[in-house]
Amino acid sequence: MSSSASLRSLNVDNINQHVRSAQYAVRGELAVRSEEYRAKLKKGYPPTPPDESLPFDKVISANIGNPQQLDQKPITFFRQVLSLLEYPPLLENEDLLKSGLGYKQDVIDRAKWLLSEVKSVGAYSQSQGAPGIRNSVAKYIERRDGYPSDAANIFLSAGASSGVNTLMNVMCAKPETGILVPIPQYPLYTATLAVLNARCVPYYLEESKAWGTDLGAIREAYKKAKSEGTDVRAIVVINPGNPTGASLSAEDVRGVLEFAAENKLVVLGDEVYQTNVFVGEFTSFKKGLRDLQKEKPGKFDNVELASLNSISKGMVGECGHRGGYFELVGFDEEVKAQIYKFVSIMLCAPVIGQCIVEMQVNPPKEGDPSYPLYKQEYDGIAQGLRKRATALYEAFKQMEGVECQEPKGSMYLYPTIHIPRKAIEQAKKEGRSPDEFWCFRLLDATGICVVPGSGFGQKEGTLHFRTTFLAPGTEWVGKITEFHRRFMDEFRD
Repeated sequence: MSSSASLRSLNVDNINQHVRSAQYAVRGELAVRSEEYRAKLKKGYPPTPPDESLPFDKVISANIGNPQQLDQKPITFFRQVLSLLEYPPLLENEDLLKSGLGYKQDVIDRAKWLLSEVKSVGAYSQSQGAPGIRNSVAKYIERRDGYPSDAANIFLSAGASSGVNTLMNVMCAKPETGILVPIPQYPLYTATLAVLNARCVPYYLEESKAWGTDLGAIREAYKKAKSEGTDVRAIVVINPGNPTGASLSAEDVRGVLEFAAENKLVVLGDEVYQTNVFVGEFTSFKKGLRDLQKEKPGKFDNVELASLNSISKGMVGECGHRGGYFELVGFDEEVKAQIYKFVSIMLCAPVIGQCIVEMQVNPPKEGDPSYPLYKQEYDGIAQGLRKRATALYEAFKQMEGVECQEPKGSMYLYPTIHIPRKAIEQAKKEGRSPDEFWCFRLLDATGICVVPGSGFGQKEGTLHFRTTFLAPGTEWVGKITEFHRRFMDEFRD
């Protein structure tokens, strides 16, 4: 028991133990240590000299998809509109905005329209989100998929994570409730299930098939869970994948939907990386479902699908503004009313985040004054991401004992690592898993923070790590390869 137990009402033993048991690796001990290093390197105020005892001069947070922390520049159109939303009196002098500050007319027009929809970004919106913004989301989904979308089925959220939390809270009715979750997975899902005292039903992705879904593995996981008394209610699919960087084919999407229909499962389509696709094309679960319904009338009409998106990823990268949405398809109206009630308890998503969602789904178009700069910035970010992904991939291919799938989407690579027996033994002495040991050594030597595969789940006997490719430049890639060479030499049998 905590030493302070007799002095305070709360101690670590009498709080909600489901919170205590939850794990969230991307912001775990490695991330905490990296921030301690960052603080040592930072010049304080009043100015103090940085700590020069460390073997590196900056920390690279490749552990989390946080684009603007790693110097991704905000889209000018978005930030100019936001400046007017935050301080509307600027709109009283349009000539100065245009002649003195370089604002275009479409920036001014968009700000005025958004203010007409939300009145003030300091005011609450409707619980489900501002109606005009939800209409823009529905129109975007229609353009993307070629099928109608109804704004009444759109819920604006504080990032996709908030949407996941909402849906899980509504679905997880008892401790026996289970959700099929891909392994490796983004730890949001297992952490949320742990807090809700519900069951994670893991199904393994197939690394040898570019981390694609394996219907055989899904069926086996489902069958095993049912035999153990688990009430499996839903299946999570992350496409493009986090942490794997995989991009699912239309056939993979169709296979999951057919399985869900066969077993009356809700499909949770985590599609926050839908614009981060390098190989092939993104196929949404909404389009996959509508295609099946068109081909086989009646058979798939009752499939329940919740698709999630966010402003945090893609070329937008506005993580700190907390905006996103989810669309419900095929849900019972009474269940939808309970979802509405749940989001109402939290009042509404941040209104600034809602406004960025609107700009994300309805950016400047060809012919608009802001389009040339928007296109230049958007394409520049996309090309930079692809260049860095390729540089990392090529570096990993040259590293001893490292295997990596070709990057196809999202903003991560998830290579396999094979490390010497002596390193594994040393990891045990330090009370760490081998991949965690490798990641701590990398951080301590280079200032580069990545996440061990054990934080995402991996097949028994395998080791991985996840890295983003968001950091600017490619020189830091060489630091990883040089560290690994020294590491292998140090622990070579």
